[in-house]
Amino acid sequence: MTHEPPSVEQHLAGIDAAVDRMAVWSRAAGPDAPVPTCPGWTVRDLLAHQGMVHRWATAVVRADPAGLDDAAVEAEGRAAQNPVAWLLDGAGPLVAALQAAPDDLAVMTFLKEAPPARQFWARRQCHETTVHALDALAARDQRPLTSEDVWIGTDLANDGVDELLVGFWQRRTKGPRSEVPYTATVFVSDGPAWRLDVTGGAPVTHRHHTHDGPTAARTLSGSAADLYLALWNRGGTVDDPTGLLDEWRERGAVTW
Repeated sequence: MTHEPPSVEQHLAGIDAAVDRMAVWSRAAGPDAPVPTCPGWTVRDLLAHQGMVHRWATAVVRADPAGLDDAAVEAEGRAAQNPVAWLLDGAGPLVAALQAAPDDLAVMTFLKEAPPARQFWARRQCHETTVHALDALAARDQRPLTSEDVWIGTDLANDGVDELLVGFWQRRTKGPRSEVPYTATVFVSDGPAWRLDVTGGAPVTHRHHTHDGPTAARTLSGSAADLYLALWNRGGTVDDPTGLLDEWRERGAVTW
């Protein structure tokens, strides 16, 4: 990362912005519209999933075990007469819980090299909601997404790439694998870079504050917005001369 990561306040503002867009675009698409970036889902499925995740995260932050029945909550969302209103009813309490939480919040986190819990949950829900708001836009327009669709700034986009490559992909069950080890560099044009050591086990990701040219035979590069879309499997246009995205897509996908 080129400087200090986004603050909790920036992440909370990111949640609010993404929820607003998700609501508008979901209403415009309609609950039965297919979501091309989530094959097999309708907008109703998307809203039920996102609303469930918000409520589940709120329960974690508030240390409320009664709110952790994700299957029951998601079923409630699918049955909601107004699924957009149901989404909004869950988003407000999430932001409020994170605003009220102390900086030394002591609840579980689940990613590698995770920041402190309050920062972790604000960050995780910011990117969770942003990615799914992009799904709602794809459902409304029924077209591939481009960097022009990404409203978040460069700092948040870089942060979302970092969360995926460092937090998710270094977990035992996530990230690319290869029987023949290799090193790949992911870099933002005029920005930070990440080196991935890919083997038969979980990849190891190294952060670099700036990118000074290719450091590996295999590279993936583009703007922060394009890499955000591409690495989260939502579109974008990147320079990928050796086909890394195709290799990474299946094992790199984040699922609930």
